[in-house]
Amino acid sequence: VQLQASGGGLVQAGDSLRLSCAASGLSLSTYAMGWFRQAPGKEREFVSAISWGIVVRTDYADSVKGRFTISRDNTKNTVYLQMTTLRPDDTAVYYCAAGRAKWGTLIRGVEEYGYWGQGTQVTVSS
Repeated sequence: VQLQASGGGLVQAGDSLRLSCAASGLSLSTYAMGWFRQAPGKEREFVSAISWGIVVRTDYADSVKGRFTISRDNTKNTVYLQMTTLRPDDTAVYYCAAGRAKWGTLIRGVEEYGYWGQGTQVTVSS
């Protein structure tokens, strides 16, 4: 099982990036998915989550609400995080994660995710 996060980079404040998380070895269509980030010297923090099922629900940390959008494409076995209006305090390594949960369930806790990607660096300059 592997989650491959990609799409990070160095951008200026106000720019946009789209992160991707592609899975191999498991079907994401029945997993709750999440994005987390970790800045130097800080703990890993929740960014966004998306449920699975007929009706897909999403959740966001207050710090990114209105700027970031999480989505999933089960046909591509991939989850995305569209980030707009990036700020310097968004600088971090971003991780995607997959967790087993009942359909429609959103997961915020790090410990509730069983699979993690390797992380992709996002650096936002002022």
